[in-house]
Amino acid sequence: MQYGRGETIFTQGDACEDIQYIQTGGVKLSALSKGGREVVVAMLGPGDFFGEGCLAGQQVRMGTATAITPSVISLIARKTMVRLLHQQHAMSDRFITHMLSRNARIEEDLIDQLFNSNEKRLARTLLLLARYGSQDRPARVVPTISQQTLADMIGTTRSRVKFFMNKFKKLGFIEYDGEMPLKINRSLLSVVLHD
Repeated sequence: MQYGRGETIFTQGDACEDIQYIQTGGVKLSALSKGGREVVVAMLGPGDFFGEGCLAGQQVRMGTATAITPSVISLIARKTMVRLLHQQHAMSDRFITHMLSRNARIEEDLIDQLFNSNEKRLARTLLLLARYGSQDRPARVVPTISQQTLADMIGTTRSRVKFFMNKFKKLGFIEYDGEMPLKINRSLLSVVLHD
């Protein structure tokens, strides 16, 4: 399936019947509280699976998936995925590795929220969006994403994100003209590594 930027892949509450695999593009996973507040749960890219809750017995989607860039997504029916996991060891190994990595990332995100400043959380988020640490050569260019979405991801306000983005630009950590996409310089790592 092909999705344009901003197009919904599935919505919170939809039937949970298949797993998705990102061939190209990017996907934002978010959830909406009963009070109407949206939180960004994850930003995913090529090679990532999502929607795997159906394998654990989820009947409905716990969140919403939205394409953040033009994306090509493979849909894998739950029964097909179960069969593949049992019959193809390479597929099973890849999926287990993905799930363990995703679990570790969720733990890191929680620790980040509990212990780090807004500035450090923004720097880490930008590095993760540029795929530092997950590829031999990071993309350096962050997909188009609004300052409000960044604020939602790190748990702060859009004005604080704007302040830190301007600070990072002034220090040469990012190349940014107020518009997306932006380029990440390796020096941004110093914000995350500095205590």
